[in-house]
Amino acid sequence: MIRFQRRTALIAAALVTALPIHAFAANTIKVGIIAEMTGAFADFGQQMTTGAKAYMKEHGDTVAGKKIELIIKDVGGPAPDVSKRLAQELVVKDNVDFIAGFGLTPNALAVAPITTEAKKPTIIMNAATSIITTKSPYLTRVSMTLPQVTAPLGDWAFKNGIRKVYIAVADYGPGYDAEGAFKKSFTAAGGQIVDAVRMPLTNPDYGPFVQRIKDTKPDAVFVFVPAGESAVGFMKAYAERGLAAAGIKLIATGDMTDDGVIDALGNSAVGVITTHHYSAAHESPENKAFLAAYAAIDATHRPNFMAVGGYDAMAMIYSVVKQLNGNVDPDKAMALIKGMKIASPRGPIEIDAETRDVTQNVYVREVKRVNGKLYNVEFFTTPSVKDPGKEAK
Repeated sequence: MIRFQRRTALIAAALVTALPIHAFAANTIKVGIIAEMTGAFADFGQQMTTGAKAYMKEHGDTVAGKKIELIIKDVGGPAPDVSKRLAQELVVKDNVDFIAGFGLTPNALAVAPITTEAKKPTIIMNAATSIITTKSPYLTRVSMTLPQVTAPLGDWAFKNGIRKVYIAVADYGPGYDAEGAFKKSFTAAGGQIVDAVRMPLTNPDYGPFVQRIKDTKPDAVFVFVPAGESAVGFMKAYAERGLAAAGIKLIATGDMTDDGVIDALGNSAVGVITTHHYSAAHESPENKAFLAAYAAIDATHRPNFMAVGGYDAMAMIYSVVKQLNGNVDPDKAMALIKGMKIASPRGPIEIDAETRDVTQNVYVREVKRVNGKLYNVEFFTTPSVKDPGKEAK
């Protein structure tokens, strides 16, 4: 009898102990973020996750009575196998409600089958190859595609006197997309592509490529390389090899003059023309609020377009959780995401209901010094641009 009473007491105590844990789990919305937090692309992860935290700082960490919890996993770089394993862990071990992140395309593509099988709404914060959202009905994107931000540059270049262009892109999916989109829009306007080269994604020596461009003597070189170290490296080679002095303009996607590293580019960046969907110099109440929220978490770095991707991904998640009253059903979540409109720091964005990809303004910008610091100053807007990579299909 004594043993039975003791056993009963122990079971009761265990149940009492377990109740708060169960209650906590039931009242938590878990967001798993897979990001490049270390290595050559560490800036990607730092910007995305700080952007996500900035949204939570500004709007609180509770929605519809549920606590929002971030679970951040470091993929370390372009590592599809690692990305897939981390996604499996988030689904099986952590039981997340949403998956987000992905600075690089190979890492995003690797998780597509898992998101489909597990029915986990997954939000791309940066990776920019057009095909990503076609790989799973549970994938959506708040960042951009390379064709989307590149095509307007081809039109602008020809209209502003550039006739012969050399194309230089990183040798992976987004680079191929950028190359194809620029070539299509520029030649359609009447321009000529004199040559093209694809450069290694990791540890590239840009000097020989830049020298070859100089020897070809185009009017301009169109460049896409990932933001961060790659952009700094290419700009350094462009300056050292004297392309500007030779009259060869540099035009690029906004990755080249990314807000996060623009000061490291130095005076050689002044006057560079880019097209992109966000600049820290963008003038709007939403951007002012974003910059303040970001600075409250990290006052030492300037937020870039990846930070905005993290910020807007959380805006999407908060909206879904609120509309579902805290009960996240994956199919209902995806239905709400389709056609969703967000007042973003970059300007208004909308998720295309058919493609689950972002529609947004694309800006032509020039690097200028503003109060002693370099900024991408917007001077022309192409409104409500969809992904041309999908429109063509």
